[in-house]
Amino acid sequence: TEGAEFLHEAKRVLEEFDGLRLRFRKNIASQKKTLRIGAIDSAARGLLPQLLHLFVRQFPQADIHIIEEKSHRLIPRLASGRLDLIFVRPPEQVDVTLTTRFIACETCVLAVPAGHRLVGRSEVAIEDFCQEPVIVPERRTRPHSHDLTMNLFKAGGCAPVIAQYADEKQTILSLVAAGLGIALVPSSYKNMNADGVKYLSLSPTESPAGLPLSAMWHQGNRDIYVNAMLDILASHRDALTREL
Repeated sequence: TEGAEFLHEAKRVLEEFDGLRLRFRKNIASQKKTLRIGAIDSAARGLLPQLLHLFVRQFPQADIHIIEEKSHRLIPRLASGRLDLIFVRPPEQVDVTLTTRFIACETCVLAVPAGHRLVGRSEVAIEDFCQEPVIVPERRTRPHSHDLTMNLFKAGGCAPVIAQYADEKQTILSLVAAGLGIALVPSSYKNMNADGVKYLSLSPTESPAGLPLSAMWHQGNRDIYVNAMLDILASHRDALTREL
């Protein structure tokens, strides 16, 4: 009968619809959005943990990939589209396709060997360590950190005695622990379990301005994850940067 044929056809259409819906859901799942973040070492330790905690509360299903690298290596990856958002030291020259937003200046501390004569002092001034051998990063790879150290000594009226050039945080701290020199490092390094190293606060009157930290992304990016991350950063800036 026509009624039976209609019922049979209706069942077939519904089965096809169900199959199509399942295939659509699987396709959406396979294309799950990934937020690709790049960060310098101090931002990965000092800023990102709290920032990501707030972000994941809003987007619990978000797939987040994090790359920790130096600024001069992260910026080209952002420009080429391999990263969505980066937290870096602002470059001297900025690609016109990228947007840069200043976040904060990270404070610095003096890393010294555990048995150093200054350990136990509540704070130190440049005259306390101006004759000490110092470990400095190369300007080519870490211009802000390099200049910060050099300018601190210059402001104190002395030239640093450079014992070693080193770029990686663990290498710097290992050299300090071995007694080969002291180093000016971001305060977030204090969170590292570096045996044989102590961290001393700098006198407020001589404390350098700090190391600038900025967020960078593509101009006009309308990605929901990127914009949500930037909104969270703006609305919780004071709390997120309090310990930097």
